[in-house]
Amino acid sequence: MALFKINGQLVKKIVAKDLDLEKKLQAVFEQNLNELLNIDFLAHEYSTSFGGRIDSLGVDKNGAPCIIEYKKNQNDNVINQGLSYLRWLLDHKADFEILCRNKKIDIEIDWDSPRVICIAESYSKFDLDTADILPMTIELLRYRIYDENILYLDAENYQKVKISTSGIIKKGKAIKSKEGQLQKSYSIDDHLSGINKETLELFQNLREKIMSLDQNISEEAKAKYIAYKTSTNFVDIVIMQSGLKIFLNVKSGQLNDPNKVARDLTKPKLIGHWGNGDYEVKLESETELENVFSLIKQSYIFNK
Repeated sequence: MALFKINGQLVKKIVAKDLDLEKKLQAVFEQNLNELLNIDFLAHEYSTSFGGRIDSLGVDKNGAPCIIEYKKNQNDNVINQGLSYLRWLLDHKADFEILCRNKKIDIEIDWDSPRVICIAESYSKFDLDTADILPMTIELLRYRIYDENILYLDAENYQKVKISTSGIIKKGKAIKSKEGQLQKSYSIDDHLSGINKETLELFQNLREKIMSLDQNISEEAKAKYIAYKTSTNFVDIVIMQSGLKIFLNVKSGQLNDPNKVARDLTKPKLIGHWGNGDYEVKLESETELENVFSLIKQSYIFNK
């Protein structure tokens, strides 16, 4: 992506550059993991019992374990490496939970939704094809460093297509038991089941407005909410029987809320709430839609 700096009526292109050492990239992410990805940092080069080391280990605001691998050169197979570490971690849950307690992170660990995140300047076709065919979501993030100490971070922009492996692998081997699966899948329909007609229409109208903001916005059904994200979540929606509960990924004090409809979850601090960010908004009628959407748009701009 070409970036330009505007100074009055003049425009100057900001030139991309390389880091001197790949380890510097890892250090930048680890020291700013909360700001960049909304993830709490747990460990650097975390040793596994089979000899490998997880580049960065963290936990997100919903308790999902996060394995982060950095692609240091074109030949690194970070996707397979991350999956191998994930398999190990799922066999060593107690170690991870102890690590969280030692870091004073008081949250219930969501073992149904572990995350494998890869960070690289670019990905090959083989990387993208591998991510597409896997039965779980692998998050591919692209970064670029520019002059004037600017970091650009974005999700890899491609259309994910999930295919059935039933014709490739025998059914008994392709489908894991509930206890053995790496990542539990949820759907939008799971969240919409049993709600009243008014809430369904309210969600559909809000969903359409959110998705119209940017063609690169992705929609992901999680266990407790539906997430909308670019490189990171900017709004999470909890579907209730009557109305919607919305979490905005904006830090306390940074939301312009002239109608005072948002609740600041840091005053007092609410431990273990669903969704990302410091603000919660309830949406119960169409008359509130525009005001609430203006707050969501702020969060989108803040996080894109």
